[in-house]
Amino acid sequence: MITEFSFGKIVVNGKTYKNDIKIVNGQVISDWWRKSGHRVAVEDMTDVLEAEPEVVVIGKGSPGLLKSTTSLREYLAINHIQLIEKKTSKAIDVFNKLVQQGRKVAAGFHIS
Repeated sequence: MITEFSFGKIVVNGKTYKNDIKIVNGQVISDWWRKSGHRVAVEDMTDVLEAEPEVVVIGKGSPGLLKSTTSLREYLAINHIQLIEKKTSKAIDVFNKLVQQGRKVAAGFHIS
C-alpha cells in the first residue's frame, strides 16, 4: 500500500522512495526512467506488461505532465488491460483501492 506522497517522495509499505517507481506483482521497482522523459511507451513498461495485469495505473505527476503514448494505449486495449491515468495523488488512491479489492494491478508513478 502507498501511505504517503508529496512532491519528490512516495512511501510504499513503509519504505520511502525519492525517484519515480513502478509496482509490479506487489514489488517496487525504483528509479523508473523512460526513454522520452514525460512519455510512457510500451518499452518503458515491459516488466509491467509481462506480469499481465488487469489494470495499469499511471500517476502523471503533480502537474499531470506524464502521458502514455498512442502505442501503449493501443497495446493495452488489444490485450484487454484497463488503463487509468491520473495526477499522482489521485492515481495512488485508485491504486490502493484496486489492491484492496484484490485486483491484479500494476502501476508507474511519476513523483514530481
